[in-house]
Amino acid sequence: MASQNNAPLPDGLEIAGYRIVKKIASGGFSIVYLAYDEDGNAVAIKEYLPSSLALRRPGELVPAISAENLPVFRIGLKCFFEEGRALARISHPNVVSVVNFFRANDTVYMVMAYESGRSLQDHIIRRRDKGERPLVSERFIRKMFNQVMNGLREVHANKLLHLDLKPANIYLRMDGTPILLDFGAARQTLRADQPKLYPMYTPGFAPPELYVKNGNLGPWTDIYSIGASMFASMVGAPPQPADQRKTNDRMEDHFRKLEGMYSRELIQVIRWSLRLEPLERPQSVFALQKALREPAVEQKEPDLIEKVTTRLRNMLGSIGKGTQVGNTTIENNTR
Repeated sequence: MASQNNAPLPDGLEIAGYRIVKKIASGGFSIVYLAYDEDGNAVAIKEYLPSSLALRRPGELVPAISAENLPVFRIGLKCFFEEGRALARISHPNVVSVVNFFRANDTVYMVMAYESGRSLQDHIIRRRDKGERPLVSERFIRKMFNQVMNGLREVHANKLLHLDLKPANIYLRMDGTPILLDFGAARQTLRADQPKLYPMYTPGFAPPELYVKNGNLGPWTDIYSIGASMFASMVGAPPQPADQRKTNDRMEDHFRKLEGMYSRELIQVIRWSLRLEPLERPQSVFALQKALREPAVEQKEPDLIEKVTTRLRNMLGSIGKGTQVGNTTIENNTR
């Protein structure tokens, strides 16, 4: 079944004790509504409805799913439900707050706390349209993404990965503090089980391991997306897609254009996060946070004179102490 646009639930519909006000977002995987609970509190309700598997026409509540697509639809539904249940256990100011989830209309709904604000993507686009240069300040990037990573560390501590980190999924409250939204774990499960749903990633923000089936996923996967999101905040567009970089990597040209607008240290942190090889990136969010706050010495690229001088200094120091000088010792001292 080709992807199609699914009709949203009608405004004013009462469902599981909530009243739908209006649709506020939609994509190929779900529809999000503004709603009110029985006490009059605003909530956001996310409906599992992958457009490549199910079709709901205007005036209908239950989507039509072919017998061929039903097994895959049910796999994704189970993952969506489990993801909601896992998120409900997380209580962190920088992670979306899941307050309830329920089944209805042959699908699943996730109820989240609703907060006023806008996505980081909207923030970037507005500044770009106004001709702002730079789009965002270095102080903004360091402060805001440090808070994003506080939330991401909590997610990883709960054995979850985000897998779809990008400016559209970072929501800025009215006071500027960020919230992580729209986790992609269920979509990745679908992608792994059904090649016809491929791709389920966002080009530019997805690392190479998301382009292949059974890729080696881990914290480093989300870290690539963090680096891509920081880059997008600077230039107003995502980095070069990872599959293109493997054959013709043009990212160094983009990094050079940022020199003078942002510090060398910040650019180096982003370059580190966007390494194509997973093991060459920071292996934990904590490591990336540390580099963002205090630039990591190991990420600086010393020139040839500095390397030779350091080696000579270490050799002379070792001889003066009566220790044996060998290649291993010198290499260890100059890392």
